[in-house]
Amino acid sequence: MKNKFLKSIFVVTLGCAFFVSCKPKDSTDAVEGDAAQKVYVAPGKYDEFYNFVSGGFSGQVSVYGLPSGRLLKVMPVFSEDPQSGYGYSEETKPMLNTSHGYVPWDDQHHLDLSQTNGEVDGRWIFANANNTPRIARIDLKTFRTAEIIELPNCAGNHSSPFITENTEYVVGASRFSVPSDNDNGDVPINTYKKNFKGYLSFVKIGKEGQLDLSFQIVAPGVNFDLSHPGKKESHGWFFFSCYNTEQANTLLEVNASKNDKDFIMAVNWKKAEEYIKAGKGKRVPAKYAHNTWDEKTQSAKSVIMNEVLTLDAAELKDICYMIPCPKSPHGCDIDPTGEYIIGSGKLAALIPVFSFTKLKDAIAKKQFDGAYAGIPVVKYEAALYGEVQKPGLGPLHTEFDGKGNAYTTMFVSSEVVKWNIKDLKVLDRKATYYSPGHLMVPGGNTEKPFGKYMVVYNKITKDRYLPTGPELAQSAQLFDISGDKMKLLLDFPTIGEPHYAQGIPADKVRNNGQLKYYDIEANKHPFATKGEKESKVVREGNKVHIYMTSIRSHFAPDNIEGIRVGDEVYFHVTNLEQDWDVPHGFAIKGANNAELLIMPGETLTLKWVPEKKGIFPFYCTDFCSALHQEMQGYVRVSPAGSNVPITYSVGANLPKE
Repeated sequence: MKNKFLKSIFVVTLGCAFFVSCKPKDSTDAVEGDAAQKVYVAPGKYDEFYNFVSGGFSGQVSVYGLPSGRLLKVMPVFSEDPQSGYGYSEETKPMLNTSHGYVPWDDQHHLDLSQTNGEVDGRWIFANANNTPRIARIDLKTFRTAEIIELPNCAGNHSSPFITENTEYVVGASRFSVPSDNDNGDVPINTYKKNFKGYLSFVKIGKEGQLDLSFQIVAPGVNFDLSHPGKKESHGWFFFSCYNTEQANTLLEVNASKNDKDFIMAVNWKKAEEYIKAGKGKRVPAKYAHNTWDEKTQSAKSVIMNEVLTLDAAELKDICYMIPCPKSPHGCDIDPTGEYIIGSGKLAALIPVFSFTKLKDAIAKKQFDGAYAGIPVVKYEAALYGEVQKPGLGPLHTEFDGKGNAYTTMFVSSEVVKWNIKDLKVLDRKATYYSPGHLMVPGGNTEKPFGKYMVVYNKITKDRYLPTGPELAQSAQLFDISGDKMKLLLDFPTIGEPHYAQGIPADKVRNNGQLKYYDIEANKHPFATKGEKESKVVREGNKVHIYMTSIRSHFAPDNIEGIRVGDEVYFHVTNLEQDWDVPHGFAIKGANNAELLIMPGETLTLKWVPEKKGIFPFYCTDFCSALHQEMQGYVRVSPAGSNVPITYSVGANLPKE
């Protein structure tokens, strides 16, 4: 009993050290003399790389330039966005629909760029929603969210959205195991071991990017943390880090840290496909939303799906295998050759490196150490290539430079460590400020990294920036990794709490069919108004549809009468501009949602229900011309039941005296 108590105290103490962290020994923040020159991007010049950064608790994805660190855009994905009207306009509201109804916020942790032959190709970037489990696809021609699919049977979609080398699948896995949606979920929490399951979701990606939940693998009730796909020889496999193999349901900081080792789960998804084709899958009821954006109609639709195909890993013994890994593994990363699988036990003072060749050989020879919940457990030494000794404290995540080197963040000792994959020797270490989580080398999770820059994303930033009250911006630190030694070049603050990020050479995106404006003649929106002569106001009972245009520098119509208190008023605003970077905004006094921000050639709709009579001005919210201030109009609202007729005009001024 005494030993158990002392062990618990040790774990709690270690946990406290883990979360408080400490200032690194090498705490100098001096940079090389030419650092400013290396990050300077002259006015009118472009950055070399796009850096896509998860927004964490903002629910969005932010875009920065590298090496400048300049914020270029915030892309709305899983949260409402007043700046653009995403989630407020009638066209975009369906994008945030789920089986739980309309969900206006989520926690966005990880990103992954589409690939062709193991290389980033600049078509799409995928994002996960952690809280209400979903995966989004963002179209990099428009930098807009094009599709969102919900994942049933899942809670805490953390191990997501990682993709295979030819963008065949994007995966997601339960951080929190729970009873399946089709089971009776009204069970005591302490029946975790009996009733809780983990689910691995394999979402098929079509040629045009369309998402389809192909199948789910029913896995043991543990916590799945992170994942990455195999490459080259290991293509056809996926690797997931798992913790809480103790299957605890309370005080996990102690109860989920008892075992010396947890697992990396190796999943043979090619074998799973064979079982699906052989009819081994089971269709079960499952309710989940699939939301898609239609560029032609410039509108989203949401469809509720009702079943999913599942495979049970415990019944099919050769699709999943457990590899023991030092306790509480976080990152699970695969080197560019696909041979080496790096686990990061965040409570360990070493980094295990597993060999895919040895793993296959161990499976073939049945070098197992029993089973875990029906899943074969491969012997640790049978799959182990070797261990990086004393790399630092609290290893979390690893990226690669394509030159045989790996870079791992150390959360507790606040540093990033460079080591050689073949001989497992530490080559360099550099202090970070402070407590780094993820890191990113452009292409660093692919077969072809662009080993010039590395960005480290830190959780704590005390003393790095001007103080802004109790909460400070998270910090990204840019390093030059082109030489033997890492060189700190730049700090820059970030939106939300960044977790993972992706980088890609700018030319792969900006020269890949970037949309500059919408062709108004191709606009198939049902309420599009393609010229001022088509503008009108139509009453349908208590609904009023206003077909409105905007152009520098007026709306048509701009005087509207006959609206009544309680009417549902729909402003369908079409931006008639056909020039790059000339959006128009629209807002009206008293609207309880947000504005619209309408791109050239686009139509968006704002719903407004006036609650009192009077004159209500509307105006353009985006400064568009020298006469922007004059871009305004008025709506007259009369009492409910009024006989004031619908009238509308533009250019009709004061009556003649």
